[in-house]
Order: sequence, then C-alpha cells, then structure tokens
Amino acid sequence: MKPQVNHYDDGTASALRKRVMYSELRFYQRSDVLYQLTQVFCQRFLKQYGDRTVDQMVQAARSTKQNIVEGSSDGETSTETELKLLGVARGSNKELLEDYQDYIKRKGYIEWYGKHPRFKNMHEFCRKHWKFEDYKELLPKMNDDEMANMAICLCHQVDAALNKYIERKDREFTTEGGIRERMTAARLDQRATQKEIIERQAQEITALKQEIARLKALLDKQDGKNG
Repeated sequence: MKPQVNHYDDGTASALRKRVMYSELRFYQRSDVLYQLTQVFCQRFLKQYGDRTVDQMVQAARSTKQNIVEGSSDGETSTETELKLLGVARGSNKELLEDYQDYIKRKGYIEWYGKHPRFKNMHEFCRKHWKFEDYKELLPKMNDDEMANMAICLCHQVDAALNKYIERKDREFTTEGGIRERMTAARLDQRATQKEIIERQAQEITALKQEIARLKALLDKQDGKNG
C-alpha cells in the first residue's frame, strides 16, 4: 500500500504526514484532567507521605500528557519516534495507576469496579466527560477515596484509548512505511504532477496553434475575396 501523499496549498507534494492536533485527542484531554486532578489530590492528601511520593505521582501524570504532545508533534516526520513516545506515555500512565491503587490499599479502601454500587455512575461520567472544566467544580467536594477511584477510572480509559491509537499508528507504519517511503512517494507524486502539467501545456499549445492556423486561413480567404 502506497503512503497517502499530502499537498501544500500550491499543490506541491509533501513527505510529511498529516499533522495531528493532539489537543483534540480525547485521551490527551483526559490525561490533562489526570494531571490537574493529581496535583489537587497530592496537595490535599499526600503531605504526610513526604515530597518524594508527591513528586513521583505528579511527574508520572505530567509525563503521560507531555509524551502524547511530543509524540504527536514528532509523528509528522517519524512514526518510530511517535510510537516510542506514545509507549512512554502509556508506561507513565500505568505508573500513575499503580500509585493510586497503592494509596487505596494503604488506606484500606475498596477499588470501585464491576458490581461496586458507585462504579457505574463514575465510569459513565468519566466516559462522557474528558475536559478538566467538567471536573473542576467537583474536586473540592470529593474525599480522597472518591478522587483516587476517579483517577483510577481515568487511567484505565486513557490506557485503553492509547492502546487503540498505538495499534492504529503501528498498522499505518506497517502498510505505508516511514519517512523514506513517504519521501519517495512525494517525489513520484510531484514528478507525476509535473508530467501532467507539461502534457496539458503541450495540448494547450497544440490547440492554440490550430486556432492560429484557422484564423490565418480565414484572413487569407477574406483577403482573397477583397482582392
């Protein structure tokens, strides 16, 4: 399968892949929710555990978000780099998930999943809301058990979405290749475009010559009548 060739506004072929607007990716938006939520959670509930735990959780949340940003940006030129960074994002998200699960175990709470009476509503809320604005007013009203379980739910949703996205990007790379294949395809596309332009111009020149000849014949015929 040949790579899909994108074009600039003037029609020139591009070797770059179509730019991904990471800010519109829902799993990125959820990772931002997790980052903001984690900062609030750590400030409220983790002071007694020391700075190291706080730093690790905040850094894991930030790493998830930032590697999605960097991976999406680098993906224009390198699928390999994009997949690597998205993999780092997934690893950081799993690290954050583990931290929240450890907190729940340490406090003697129960993780909400399956038939837990509060799981379904929380899961549906997180599924339907992926922007921090939807969570901002809720956080001050939530206790540590509620916030930790919400973070765990968001971590699972980010992980599932990242898995699907990474698989899609991997399939694109397998079928279309990397930057070298895209450069070759772009050059061939540009050559084909130039060939079409030359052929079209040649046809136009031929048509113009025929029209000039026709007009000249009419003028000669008119001159003959006048003579």
